[in-house]
Amino acid sequence: MSMQKKVNELYFSQLQGKKIYDSEGKTLGKVRDLVVLWEGEVPRVTGICHTNDIHKLIPATEVSNWNAVGIQLLHAIGQIQVTDLNPAELYVGKWLLDKQIIDLKGTKLVRVNDILLSCVEQGGRQNLSLIAADIGIRGLFRRIGLDFLAGRLDNRYIAWQSITPLETKTGNLKLNKDKSELHQLHPADIADLVEEMDYHSRAAFFKSLDNEQAAEALAEMELDTQVELISQLEGGHASDLLEEMPPDEAADILGEMPTEKSTELLRLMETDDAEEVKGLMKYEDDTAGGLMTTEYIALPVSLTVEQTINRLRELAPAAETIYYLYVVDDAKKLLGVLSLRELIIAQPQTALGQMMHSKLITVHYNDSQRKVAEAIRKYSLLAIPVTDEQGALMGIITVDDVLDLLMPERTLANAMTIYLNKRAVRRG
Repeated sequence: MSMQKKVNELYFSQLQGKKIYDSEGKTLGKVRDLVVLWEGEVPRVTGICHTNDIHKLIPATEVSNWNAVGIQLLHAIGQIQVTDLNPAELYVGKWLLDKQIIDLKGTKLVRVNDILLSCVEQGGRQNLSLIAADIGIRGLFRRIGLDFLAGRLDNRYIAWQSITPLETKTGNLKLNKDKSELHQLHPADIADLVEEMDYHSRAAFFKSLDNEQAAEALAEMELDTQVELISQLEGGHASDLLEEMPPDEAADILGEMPTEKSTELLRLMETDDAEEVKGLMKYEDDTAGGLMTTEYIALPVSLTVEQTINRLRELAPAAETIYYLYVVDDAKKLLGVLSLRELIIAQPQTALGQMMHSKLITVHYNDSQRKVAEAIRKYSLLAIPVTDEQGALMGIITVDDVLDLLMPERTLANAMTIYLNKRAVRRG
């Protein structure tokens, strides 16, 4: 095997627009774009798109010299066998340049401003490969011909081995290591990243996440963004995400969509999940019923502490909150409530009926949001049960849902801090 020799490094912006010369010194046109085959660790340049015939490519094997002055070919114009774009090939300028990559270190989106290329000679031929994405301001200045203004700026690269196309020929890029490292990001950080993306990139990026992670991130977004994103996704994928979300949040999203679209998504959902969501959609938005979730833990009064803890191991993963446990009879009438802390420190054989708080603080499903918020504030509750006229438990409303809806956004953080400090002082 012949040895490889590195000839030079250059940027895509330095080649774009440069003249192409045949072996006799005649000009074929100018470089319009480069074509790469994305295989192995780095994409390899396989062809040149030129200005004289943008539908035909000059094979990269015809190039004898790649440089920023011009492209030199091995043969005369009449001897060059032009080719068509292979389905597996990508245009560098059209599909890669100016696209976005996730910078996991800073949990933000960065833009590909230029592309660093490496020219290697082997067996008398020069092979060109993409080795890094330039995401710095200097790369942008270089592209517009103002590199002299950026002399003191450092180049910022992301190695191409760390990048892969998110979806074929859309030009959306992500890091190879995103899959494992994205799992370590908080859903709110993922939501922020998605909200920075353009309309088309959002759906492509969401396809790279598993359903659980995508649903958690979706739950952190503003309602209008949720509706827009769910509307973009293919029906089966969208319905899967709605199934993963708390039913009250899924109901909010579907309630903002056209009836035809929401009906279609409900039809695609699992029957039990769809019925639960449809049950919540019938309530007015400004009522307790419109705020409540049906993800809670209700237990029969006859259970002991030990039996309850065993039951929690089975039920807890599906519950939005287990701060409180709700004790009900066979008709689902709410009999009492106890905290998780009270359960843990109780004797194993104690029955729930003996230790529950039977003086209940509840709201009716038709009560206003303000009444719900006042009750939660007055009694420093993390969640409040919602009942019907017969006292049957219908759902719960968590404190974060009330804060999101009734307080200005800029005061939410302060309000939550005051609330938690107040609880800490009381416990002390």
